[in-house]
Amino acid sequence: MISFILTILRLLKAVMHMMKRKIFWSILMTVCFILLSGTLFYHQIEQWSVLDSLYFAFTTLVPTSLDTGLILTNSFSKVFTMFYLVAGMGAMLSLLLLFGSAVLEFEREELQEKETKK
Repeated sequence: MISFILTILRLLKAVMHMMKRKIFWSILMTVCFILLSGTLFYHQIEQWSVLDSLYFAFTTLVPTSLDTGLILTNSFSKVFTMFYLVAGMGAMLSLLLLFGSAVLEFEREELQEKETKK
């Protein structure tokens, strides 16, 4: 449990460090806009609740094999989802890569500080 807490703390420190970059805010706002557009679309066209629509929009863009249990019933929704995936996957993967690089950069800086103290 302590290991998990330390990992979460490191991740939060890396995220705080990453928040100083303009590119982070740009990609984050792009992902938020894409998620908002997907949520609104599925809510209006598929008549799903806002939470179900957001859940589907998010899990569609994150590279997992999660089964949402939600089924697209409208042909227009299927076409929209194809374009949504093309537009959203690039932005979401960019955001995930930024998280990864921030954690690695934070770890590198932490190691350098330890070496200079010796």
